[in-house]
Amino acid sequence: MAGARLIGVAGARLIGTVEGMDAKPNLSPHVPRLELITKSGCHLCDDARTVVDGVAAGLGLVWAEVSIEGDPELANRYGEEIPVILVDGVQRDFWHIDPVRLRTILSNSMAAPGA
Repeated sequence: MAGARLIGVAGARLIGTVEGMDAKPNLSPHVPRLELITKSGCHLCDDARTVVDGVAAGLGLVWAEVSIEGDPELANRYGEEIPVILVDGVQRDFWHIDPVRLRTILSNSMAAPGA
């Protein structure tokens, strides 16, 4: 997405095998894609950024901040609801981001089999 910033650190994942070793399935947990939709001058966005950064850091996740400014499609879709949290492309929260709710959503996503 244009205007996206990646924030945080990602945990290591087993994504392949070494030649000559028995192939094993990828047993790593699902790493959810976490995005915060914002715009400049938004005090709720500032608050949400702090919450998302803390929750993501605690879970070892990378997150992206995406501005609706300069993107008419995003502005049309989310303009009245920002800040908006997307997890794997699905809107999960908006306006006041609850850290306990966000941590639960992300933890459940990471623990989901086959996710």
